Amino acid sequence: MAPKKRPETQKTSEIVLRPRNKRSRSPRELEPEAKKLCAKGSGPSRRCDSDCLWAGLAGPQILPPCRSIVRTLHQHKLGRASWPSVQQGLQQSFLHTLDSYRILQKAAPFDRRATSLAWHPTHPSTVAVGSKGGDILLWNFGIKDKPTFIKGIGAGGSITGLKFNPLNTNQFYASSMEGTTRLQDFKGNILRVFASSDTINIWFCSLDVSASSRMVVTGDNVGNVILLNMDGKELWNLRMHKKKVTHVALNPCCDWFLATASVDQTVKIWDLRQVRGKASFLYSLPHRHPVNAACFSPDGARLLTTDQKSEIRVYSASQWDCPLGLIPHPHRHFQHLTPIKAAWHPRYNLIVVGRYPDPNFKSCTPYELRTIDVFDGNSGKMMCQLYDPESSGISSLNEFNPMGDTLASAMGYHVLIWSQEEARTRK
Repeated sequence: MAPKKRPETQKTSEIVLRPRNKRSRSPRELEPEAKKLCAKGSGPSRRCDSDCLWAGLAGPQILPPCRSIVRTLHQHKLGRASWPSVQQGLQQSFLHTLDSYRILQKAAPFDRRATSLAWHPTHPSTVAVGSKGGDILLWNFGIKDKPTFIKGIGAGGSITGLKFNPLNTNQFYASSMEGTTRLQDFKGNILRVFASSDTINIWFCSLDVSASSRMVVTGDNVGNVILLNMDGKELWNLRMHKKKVTHVALNPCCDWFLATASVDQTVKIWDLRQVRGKASFLYSLPHRHPVNAACFSPDGARLLTTDQKSEIRVYSASQWDCPLGLIPHPHRHFQHLTPIKAAWHPRYNLIVVGRYPDPNFKSCTPYELRTIDVFDGNSGKMMCQLYDPESSGISSLNEFNPMGDTLASAMGYHVLIWSQEEARTRK
């Protein structure tokens, strides 16, 4: 298909630098104030999410004083400390810094909510965000230049998946409700259409790309999954689920390993070398509710799933068909809210996810805050919560950059950049 030129917008993106003289407070500091609004007095404090299969999950954990990581590394060099203990020390040190994370910058570039988010693989201050109207923002928040903005078609153009091209980061892959999965550049040119539907009733909902195998995989709203190479050749097109495929993920360490999630309440794991039809999956992981996402950990050894109600699951490569643990967490589905998806931290065994308080959730408390929650991937314990009273909406998408020191959040129409308060002061 010949390259097309997409129209660019004349709209100026609104980029706001957070004022430095007003310190945002933590959820622990703000929750008592919220409860004062209740005329009858405060409600009970947050209880343990007791349905978790991991024992001992309570509110944010109070960490012990951080040991010197230099000393731990020295002990490891002398053979007196194992590598897992070094990793745990590094993770503990990072968790202590999360207490000082505040919103560094905030953008409101869209006239419809943000629906997808992707970090640049090599530039730690550059993020791409797609919207329900098909708009795409490329934002380097580390410089003062105007962000790149590609105007979408409006209604019906929602960007459902977004990935930088790992072979050329001036390009990106996008799946959309417009009915295409395509490769384009940030000037608005469509370079190749990988998949296209012939009817308005079928669109593409998910996307992933592998640089090592040079594969592109995309799923649609009726349960089909299409595998292509990066030259655009279709390898197969099969109906793998009964309903919409909400997420597809290639394993980062075993790129022939594919996970697919669907609103048919299943996550399936496939060996791309052995796919012959819908029954050729390796494992089928049933869930109690439709599933928003299934993400492999950076080392490929674990799988993180998010349903559309109140459950996050972690599966391990040692036994894919049985969850290692379940974390009760309120993030219910709402038609006009971008589906909430939990994500891994790129360097530590941590899970980050936005909270949508639910009065029917067992541990819900009055005036519960819409926080961003960080869980330990081993124990399932909540380690930290991020909250800014001036940006108190629901953060549906939350992802750390590849270096793991900056967090991007999609909250309705807004894009938030969280960073350490000390780093903000230096800027």
